[in-house]
Amino acid sequence: MTYSISGLPLADFAPLFALDDAALAARGARRVVADADRGYPCRVSLEDARKGETLILLNHVSNAGPGPYRAAYAIFVRERARAAARHIGRMPPVFAGRTLSLRAFDAAGDLVTARLAPPEEHDSAIRALLADTRVDHIDAHNAAYGCFAARVERYKEAE
Repeated sequence: MTYSISGLPLADFAPLFALDDAALAARGARRVVADADRGYPCRVSLEDARKGETLILLNHVSNAGPGPYRAAYAIFVRERARAAARHIGRMPPVFAGRTLSLRAFDAAGDLVTARLAPPEEHDSAIRALLADTRVDHIDAHNAAYGCFAARVERYKEAE
């Protein structure tokens, strides 16, 4: 079974870069500059920002349903991001070397099952979770920090 891993839509975040620090703070966000080439994973491009790049750190609702599994946490978005990344049947660069918490949800946003996946098991864990017909999508999170990493869905060629 083929899957797609998608970044968040750039349009949801692009206007934030025009705001000053006070306006960002009023929204619970802030501008940061990466001080290393790893550790600032962009949720649009699905790549780590490079040292010196500007990002916005903000809260993002990854599971917006009204039920008990509603989820929100901090994410980074790179100023240089140009479009939402989409990876078909392969891992995005930002997953490299990271253990993931894979949370499988049904169409109503309720948790069906979950699994921790070290880097060498990303692909097989995703395929195993998507083999369950109850699973609508998987939200991947970085296991250590808990932040939302990307949405994983079954790939449909007509998309």
